Amino acid sequence: MTRGTAGPTLVLVIAVGVLVATGVTLVLERSLTRILLGVILLGNGVNLLILLAGRSGAAPLAGTVPAAAMSDALPQAMVLTAVVITFGLTAFLLAVAYRSWYLTGDDEVQDDLEDRQVARLAERNEVATGDLGGEGPDNDPEQVDPEPALRRLRRRGEQP
Repeated sequence: MTRGTAGPTLVLVIAVGVLVATGVTLVLERSLTRILLGVILLGNGVNLLILLAGRSGAAPLAGTVPAAAMSDALPQAMVLTAVVITFGLTAFLLAVAYRSWYLTGDDEVQDDLEDRQVARLAERNEVATGDLGGEGPDNDPEQVDPEPALRRLRRRGEQP
């Protein structure tokens, strides 16, 4: 940032735009690794944006400089909090990605049964019926499709 009353430099604004745009693009991917990288980039872009919102100046220590020449400490505190939150979310997503890789052998997010039903209804332009319940465990359409587990067994050479 520049000193005085001038706003942020164009380079920092472009950096925020690139970080946020790249982060959003990666979050929309199906690979959990790319989603994780997208969350990290998005968090860094938002943190930089919050810092750009603050006033630049001298260190905000009472009695050292006039109050008008001090930098704003609130954006710095908000960024520190956001860094901790982003770190926690990153650790959680890393654990989810590792668990997915451990169970299925890849980190791609698969469609579940409801996603496929919504896509079929959208193609036919229909409205979903309400869930009345009462189906047995073998006839319940809301149960998870066993395909990934069977595929994993076939990869290992075992019989289902």
